[in-house]
Amino acid sequence: MFKRILLILVAAVTAITGAVAVSSAPAAAAPGCPSTEVVFARGTAEAGAPLGVTGLSFSEALKNRLPGKTVRTTAVNYPASSNFSDRTAFVRNVVRGIDNAQAKIESIARRCPNTDIVLGGYSQGAVVAGYAVADRIDIPARYAQYRSQAPTPMPASVAEHVSAVVLFAPPSNRWIRDVGAPPMRVGAAYRAKTVSYCIPGDTVCDGAPVGQPNALHVLYSVNGMTIQGADFAARRIR
Repeated sequence: MFKRILLILVAAVTAITGAVAVSSAPAAAAPGCPSTEVVFARGTAEAGAPLGVTGLSFSEALKNRLPGKTVRTTAVNYPASSNFSDRTAFVRNVVRGIDNAQAKIESIARRCPNTDIVLGGYSQGAVVAGYAVADRIDIPARYAQYRSQAPTPMPASVAEHVSAVVLFAPPSNRWIRDVGAPPMRVGAAYRAKTVSYCIPGDTVCDGAPVGQPNALHVLYSVNGMTIQGADFAARRIR
């Protein structure tokens, strides 16, 4: 059922966007630097890899709201694994995503200091994005042996380069707690520029107990929330 819905969504988004497009306006500051760069993490086994249909929809909507600016989109390089039965491997994959997202953001900030960075993520990707901008990640006591492997916060100087953080269907606090993961807290420097979207009744983000996602969870690319997220980000682009 979910696979069929995802295939339909991929077809719909592809028809609208074609591909992740880049406008033809002059680059900002250094050669090769776009005005805005979107760093986006897709959801669990989401179709349309590596960006995912939600990221495609969001990036296209943002490009349309920034006429005259170059907009480049980069996918976070991580498996977006659905292997929940192997918790250790799953967590390592999420950590890989956090590390990659932070590395991309830090690299853009260093190479292209005048580029506005927009970080986004959907579902598992929203977890990756949320932890990437955390002040700290509190590893539960029962996983103390893994503390040394936890991602560290980005340098404080990076925050001024991130104009917006847009999270689609981030797992609720209850969901995170039920699976035994560290609390997901956006860092102080990023809170005012962060927005989260949850479809009412989406059991991943609405506070329901952990369980299989329902059909509402796969509608973010077509229900208008990626447009709302693009509006939020566009208002924060300098």
